[in-house]
Amino acid sequence: MGWIVYILGALVSSCCGLLLLRSYAHVKKRLLLWSGLCFVGLAISNLLIFVDLVIFPRINLYPLRLVATAASMLLLLYGLIWESEQ
Repeated sequence: MGWIVYILGALVSSCCGLLLLRSYAHVKKRLLLWSGLCFVGLAISNLLIFVDLVIFPRINLYPLRLVATAASMLLLLYGLIWESEQ
């Protein structure tokens, strides 16, 4: 039953990322770009949770999941800092 939550988390994150990136294509506000990239990275992280815990439970993908999540958060943090200076 937990696998449904993992898939739904990945779907919702990817939809948010795609909507933010689509808005960026129309409005050209750079904060939308960084937010969209962050959500795409979070969708990848959620997909890695599904792969780690459901498909390959014997293989530990925890460090890879942490790297994907940290990279996503760093993208958003960089975007927030970059946009505050302009």
